[in-house]
Amino acid sequence: MIISKAIVTAMPEEAELIIQKYNLLETKVIGAMKIYEGKRKNTESEEENLILVLCGVGKIHTAFATTYLFENYLFEKVLNIGVVGNLRPDTIQIGDVLIPNTFMQHDVYIPDFIDSMSYLRDPIFTEYAVGEDYNLEKFNLHLHGICVTGDQFIDNNDLKNELVDVHSADIVDMEAYSFLTIVKNYNALDKTVVIKSVSDGANGDAAQDHVANLKLAMDNAIIILDFVL
Repeated sequence: MIISKAIVTAMPEEAELIIQKYNLLETKVIGAMKIYEGKRKNTESEEENLILVLCGVGKIHTAFATTYLFENYLFEKVLNIGVVGNLRPDTIQIGDVLIPNTFMQHDVYIPDFIDSMSYLRDPIFTEYAVGEDYNLEKFNLHLHGICVTGDQFIDNNDLKNELVDVHSADIVDMEAYSFLTIVKNYNALDKTVVIKSVSDGANGDAAQDHVANLKLAMDNAIIILDFVL
């Protein structure tokens, strides 16, 4: 039986590098979502099926695509990969790759006394990798960290500082928490990995830096993706 593995990413620029790496072909389009499929040889020279879902940016697109993936495919591992904004410039640099282990939403407000909605504040934890940092010459790999998710591109120092102060966050994205919420509902956190690479500093230069550094960040993320797969 051929093993299948699935990858979810948000932007065409992210997906294109993965498509090129593994020679994937487009097999389905549903609204903003596109699905690509192909095969790869693993480290033991065994053939595996690869499914790449280009979901679109933000929590809603991510939730829809991840749900569709679980309802229509069988796979033994599912990954979310993409670029993020950096909230910790003293310890994390542009191009560094993180496999975070703690995920939260930063754009949800629920008063403390409304217990029935407290789950919206709850963090999600993954256990794939928690450990030391590794210097891989071209970039650092961080096997830990807090990733916060929201439907905002953070390009403001005040917002950036708030994410650190309120959530002790290391990086910020627009998909990971939504992706993991669906994964958790399907009881599949044990076969999930989130790979994030830093493209910008979530500051006033974030938009320009995001564009300028996206390929560098994704190239580094794909190095780790190839190992994790």
